[in-house]
Amino acid sequence: MARDAFTGGVGPGGLWNQNDIRILICYVLHSVDAPLPREDIGQLLQQKALANYFEVGDALAALERLGHISQEGGLCRIEKTGREIAATLGDTLPLSVRDKALESALMLLAQARVQRENRVEIQEGEKGFRVSCHISGGDMELMEVSLYVPDRPQAELVRENFYKDPEGAYRLLLSFFTGDAGYARQLFGE
Repeated sequence: MARDAFTGGVGPGGLWNQNDIRILICYVLHSVDAPLPREDIGQLLQQKALANYFEVGDALAALERLGHISQEGGLCRIEKTGREIAATLGDTLPLSVRDKALESALMLLAQARVQRENRVEIQEGEKGFRVSCHISGGDMELMEVSLYVPDRPQAELVRENFYKDPEGAYRLLLSFFTGDAGYARQLFGE
């Protein structure tokens, strides 16, 4: 297929055709069957060097203009015709491209779920920052842990690391408070 898209930032095996980029976007939205933030779609395709930033933006605009996707509140949803495109043409894309894009999208959704179910609050105080990590069990809060750190960069680091594995944080604290050090040893590989 002819190359009619910008190739800056596109790695080997990435997409250099505008129609392929549009198909990939439909494929991802159809496969995850969940709305995705517009900026995250671009980010996940760039993260894996699958498509150029500007081409993704153009593809999203074209898909929306043609009615294949809709956007509300910054979230892109696939429409019936977009699903048909994904079902009919998705297999024309290289398997490696489909797999990389879908892997990134699923990781994005998992991270969004973690942040939706658990939260971190950072409050500035006179002597530093209070970081409160709330661990949820779905419909109830299981634990809240608060700690003080001296500066904002450290508070942001605590938030980032908490969101990487809130379940691990909960299990580690639970093993400490119950005196069961087995999980802690397992977590740290001892």
